[in-house]
Amino acid sequence: MENEKFLKDKLLIILVAISTAIYFIWRIFFTLPIGHGFISLFFGLLLLLAEVLGIMNLVVNFNSFKKSKVLKPAKIRDNLFCNVDVFIATYNEPKELLRKTVLGCLNMDYPDKKKVHIYLCDDGKRDEIKELADEYRINYITRDDRKGAKAGNLNNALKNSSSPLVVTFDADMIPMHNFLTSTIPYFIKKSNKSNNSNIEFENIGFIQTPQSFYNPDLFQLYLFSEDSIPNEQDYFYKDVQIAKNSTNSPIYGGSNTVLLRKAIEDVGGFYTNSITEDFATGILIQNKGYKCYAISQVLASGLSPTDLKSLIKQRERWARGCIQTLKRLKVFSLTGLNRAQKISCIITVSYWYSCLKRLIYIISPILYSVFGVIVVRSTLYEALIFWLPSHLFINLFIKRMSKNRRNMSLSNIYESIMFQPLIPAVLLETFGISKKTFSVTQKTAKEDDVEYKIKLIFPYLIYIVFSFVGIFNTLNMMIKYKSLSPVLVLFWLLFNLYGLVMAVFFMMGRTRNRMSERFNAKINFLITTFNYKIPAITSDISETGFSFLLDFPEYISDKEDFEVEFHTNRHKVFAKAKIVFVKKQDDKWRYSAHITEISYEDKDKWLCIVYDRVPTLPTFVNENFNFYQTFNKNIKNRMHKQKTLSRSTPRISINQKIYIDKECGDAIVKDFNYNSVVLEFKDKNIALAKENDIVNIKIDNINFSCVLEDLSRFNNTNMRLFKITNIKDIINSINGRRKLKGWLKRHLIMEKRS
Repeated sequence: MENEKFLKDKLLIILVAISTAIYFIWRIFFTLPIGHGFISLFFGLLLLLAEVLGIMNLVVNFNSFKKSKVLKPAKIRDNLFCNVDVFIATYNEPKELLRKTVLGCLNMDYPDKKKVHIYLCDDGKRDEIKELADEYRINYITRDDRKGAKAGNLNNALKNSSSPLVVTFDADMIPMHNFLTSTIPYFIKKSNKSNNSNIEFENIGFIQTPQSFYNPDLFQLYLFSEDSIPNEQDYFYKDVQIAKNSTNSPIYGGSNTVLLRKAIEDVGGFYTNSITEDFATGILIQNKGYKCYAISQVLASGLSPTDLKSLIKQRERWARGCIQTLKRLKVFSLTGLNRAQKISCIITVSYWYSCLKRLIYIISPILYSVFGVIVVRSTLYEALIFWLPSHLFINLFIKRMSKNRRNMSLSNIYESIMFQPLIPAVLLETFGISKKTFSVTQKTAKEDDVEYKIKLIFPYLIYIVFSFVGIFNTLNMMIKYKSLSPVLVLFWLLFNLYGLVMAVFFMMGRTRNRMSERFNAKINFLITTFNYKIPAITSDISETGFSFLLDFPEYISDKEDFEVEFHTNRHKVFAKAKIVFVKKQDDKWRYSAHITEISYEDKDKWLCIVYDRVPTLPTFVNENFNFYQTFNKNIKNRMHKQKTLSRSTPRISINQKIYIDKECGDAIVKDFNYNSVVLEFKDKNIALAKENDIVNIKIDNINFSCVLEDLSRFNNTNMRLFKITNIKDIINSINGRRKLKGWLKRHLIMEKRS
């Protein structure tokens, strides 16, 4: 199988290389609009330059992917796990967000936990954060000024600590229990002797783990695609970063990283002259000759930006910071970097110029179809021969290279969304108009500002209008001249239009319905309700609740709290909860519960249980993610309001004939939900005489005391809803519960057979 895969990959690479080489020879020598005026030639050359830059990125990334290497750590003895300093950098993040990160750090495994020194590095100098540090008995560090922003904060922490290894976490990044035991061994030399107190370290500058996120990022959320596409950063951290190992050029991402203190000291500390101090510091460490590695194992997860303004500010900072770093470090003159490392650095920075590339791709077909400016000289048949094979093979190659974490359609959407907001920042930074202040990405959920969204959407609407005009003109040309020659321009316009429309959908945003994120997780727990216990397994969990599946629709009161005991191999948690929703799911019953009461100590344990796991969001592009499905899903979800789920007890269909009394006669039990029963009578007025009376209904030797209620619900039918007043007495009786369960089981079996 491996040989077959290798041969297929090799064949695909050959096809991409040949088809792309042929395409560019054709583009350069036969398609430039020479003789059609200066404007045509100018935009024709711009388009060609954009294509060349795009293929250069592809070639360099391919070369790295081909040689990518995965480093495996050595197995080391417990006594070789050295002292380590854990820095949690914070400025204005909420206390409760930091609490989860602190708990994650305290929950990390280590042979000798006295060697793990946790520092809450607070650049906001806040009393409540000092109290948080005191509460968990960890170190608190602050300073009187904020020089150097985050880098200065970390440098201050270096001065106040001494361990040979340093871990950096952003305020929202929660490590899993195996973070240290999975990363520290990379740094320890195998040659260390057991009786040697001085531990020798490998020449490794840093180990970068993925920045994973437990909440859907805005691309997943705003496009209603949280079940069909991975986090936008997954491709970079799990594929591109690993490929960069081959040239010793992985990027230091600022968080979820272990660094050798000596390496940081050798470069004079964390670099303070760039708003992306992590990118710059990583380059300087590599320039000093240290080996640096990225690994794909997810060992921590954090909170992705939760509103549009924060996301765009974050991306503007990354773009400006990378361009700043390239210029201020004078990367070309760094003698410690080899050619491959410098090229890798340039490619990283050039990524941020893809906003200009996308602009050129969008305006080129508009220039031709709306304004008559020829950008490419070509016939339909020439394009099909020279362009189409290259396009198809490159698309397939991107999909294979990214392990299906990215494809051309998804890249089109990402670039279409971000190109317009990023262009000003990229151009200003390129021409030396720098942003000097460090902006902290907001980590608190908030609604997007309507005025801000309108400003963002407006340019896209202009592009969309011109695209529609171009489509109309192109179709008109095809009909008028009875020619298929403009069909590729039409395809180009439609491809761009799809990306632009998805960008507008994205900017429109989406209302969040959940206060906390939900994780798929199977945890054993025990329910205690009334005088009996129900063993169960969670299907998903969150900070505030959980859901579980039962084979039988058990009665768990939706009016009263019930007790739960959760058991994992690390924690035991006791709490009280309340059922908020019940529904049938295939042959099982799904219960959703809200935690109503939990002790302070158990709340901390519960947070550790919730976040000590790899996020359960998609890691690959789902086969359902395509033009039609994605567009249709956005239209459907934006036009129809989501229904609020309200049923809090299981409803079972019965359809059984019973006798009530002389006055009411026979009736048919239609359905039952523990709290009430629906009966169908021959005459809709029969039950009215019992409106305020207790009605004794006997079903299979089970006596239900009922009261007629909610007449309006079945006003024009023969059915009536009766509230059951003695359900607790039945459930609390062993004999009553046994009879009730047997009765319901028979009807469930009949329902399944029918």
